Amino acid sequence: MSVKGLVLLAMSGSIALTFLMLSCALPQYGVYWPLFVMIFYVIVPMPVLIARRFSGDMDSTSSACKELAIFFTSGIVISAFGLPIVLAHSNVIVWGSCGFVIAANIVAFLTVLGLFLYIQEDSDYEYSLW
Repeated sequence: MSVKGLVLLAMSGSIALTFLMLSCALPQYGVYWPLFVMIFYVIVPMPVLIARRFSGDMDSTSSACKELAIFFTSGIVISAFGLPIVLAHSNVIVWGSCGFVIAANIVAFLTVLGLFLYIQEDSDYEYSLW
């Protein structure tokens, strides 16, 4: 993967943020509560990065640090999908806005996964430098 892959990752990140902005800024929705999902976008790579920093090579056999990082990452991802559903169920946001946020979550988390796969595949990058 080269520059084309990075451009594709940047474009998919932009699409995710566009869906998120549409969930807030369209006139029929008009509330900005769905932007709190961006907190999850920021913290989702943290457990894996911390685990790679402390355990060194993650390609070896399974370790407790790696499993704990995967557990925390899955909890963050599930929370990011749960927040708009809870907000829509309590009538804070409209269900259409919730749909846009869920679409943004799918694209954003696939982008983060693609970034991790890109960095893991490319030998020029080191997780320990982060």
